[in-house]
Amino acid sequence: MTLPELDAALRKLRLSGMADVLEARLRQAQQERQAPIDLLSALVGDELLRRQDRLLARRLQQARFRDADRTLDTFDFGFNRKMPQALIHDLATARFVAQREDALLLGPPGTGKSHLAQALGRAAILQGYRVIYREAHILLEEITEASVEGTRKALMLELTTVPLLIIDDLGMRKLPHTAAEDLLEVIMRRYERASTLLTSNRPVDDWGKLLGDTAAVTALLDRLLHHAHVLKCGPRSWRTKVHTDLRPEALPQ
Repeated sequence: MTLPELDAALRKLRLSGMADVLEARLRQAQQERQAPIDLLSALVGDELLRRQDRLLARRLQQARFRDADRTLDTFDFGFNRKMPQALIHDLATARFVAQREDALLLGPPGTGKSHLAQALGRAAILQGYRVIYREAHILLEEITEASVEGTRKALMLELTTVPLLIIDDLGMRKLPHTAAEDLLEVIMRRYERASTLLTSNRPVDDWGKLLGDTAAVTALLDRLLHHAHVLKCGPRSWRTKVHTDLRPEALPQ
């Protein structure tokens, strides 16, 4: 079999990771006088790496992060020194996902909740978990639309079985009148079966008023907080800092 024929055969077998480096690996093997097993091991390693990269890219795309570049490495823990770094780094191991626990990030707007939520979601993907990220108002809009279109059952199956569901920015936008009922259904069906990470700029005591159904919210919080890691973000706001830094008196002379 010639090199072009071997390349074509590998691609037909969907081994493009091997095919893309075949010629370079053969040259390397000749130069270094590698044993056949070493050449084969290198090619298999190339294929596995390509598949891992593709899986990561696919899962990042499926998660639909608002800011896909958010990581813990780009988060400035020094800005709010009271942030519980140990808890954050523990969450980044995704052990809470393996144990089907929940996480709640609370704090004023601009204190890094969304950054952390997306960074933790990315970390979970790197640990091999599927993740769905939605801002709260978009999630509820999708559920409403699915109800109208007759696809609610399929959507709920997806939302309630994904290992980590991130619901971001609860309280930032006006929510539909069915918000409490829909969120309760999601949380109830995920309870002790999969992990939910939720962020909000409103204290939980305000959620009854926010969602307009105190009884539903009480049931929701009863399940969400049962096995939850609660992280309080802030108190300083990044956006306030930016505006302060741009005031004339704050600029260097």
